[in-house]
Amino acid sequence: MIEFVSGDTDLQAILDQYQQGSPEYEFLRKMADSSYIYRFSSSEELDFETNMRRHIIDASLALFRGRLAFRIFQESKCNEKYWIRRRDGGFELRPGASASEAVDDIFRNTRLYGTECATAIMIIYYKAVLDSYGPALFDRTFRSITLMNWQEIDDLLNVATYRSPPDYFPGDCLYVRNPDVDPLTPEWQGENIIDLGNGKYYGHGIGIGDMDHFIKALNRNRIPGSEVSAYLMDSVTRPDFRALYRHWKNAS
Repeated sequence: MIEFVSGDTDLQAILDQYQQGSPEYEFLRKMADSSYIYRFSSSEELDFETNMRRHIIDASLALFRGRLAFRIFQESKCNEKYWIRRRDGGFELRPGASASEAVDDIFRNTRLYGTECATAIMIIYYKAVLDSYGPALFDRTFRSITLMNWQEIDDLLNVATYRSPPDYFPGDCLYVRNPDVDPLTPEWQGENIIDLGNGKYYGHGIGIGDMDHFIKALNRNRIPGSEVSAYLMDSVTRPDFRALYRHWKNAS
């Protein structure tokens, strides 16, 4: 169920903005039909989250099309015009570099970059915020950026994982765990995947497919003889859409 603090809003009019079968429509329909109450300050806040979720999906598809290389941290690479590669394999925004140009460069010159799946998710989130904010506000907001799985996350993004969420939506990040991973390939202990809508997901290093596609891929990297399958965990990872909206609103 969707509720607005500002009063009654025509939810059907909001739904009618989007084509049935689109990720936006799926997100709004699932939220409206849920037994859980989702509260928004206004229809504008709901529009912001809906659009940012679409940007997350678009950024995921762009990384897939650009063929971002899958590399473990010891072998990560980046365009050092914009980023400093740290010894631990993370990337730091180079002092004096434009944050918006640096993030966009990952999508323009994808062949110059390589990292693992959690850092790819952070790249997707920053790109989604950039596309939601525009370059000017993005540059004012993010004076420094560190790309390194879930470490050193900007307070405004506030990416958090929630156990047993009431619902899953397009644009969410889910996790498929491989409990019997082969110790020779520890990088396949699990896969962070973005829900693209309509039962499809993107996972860096594996590609795009349904849930079975990712489970089978991880199962190929189990301890020899294991019969313990990889499985989808009952959790969801999301940026703080509300905080990001409020920052955008106050800066407008």
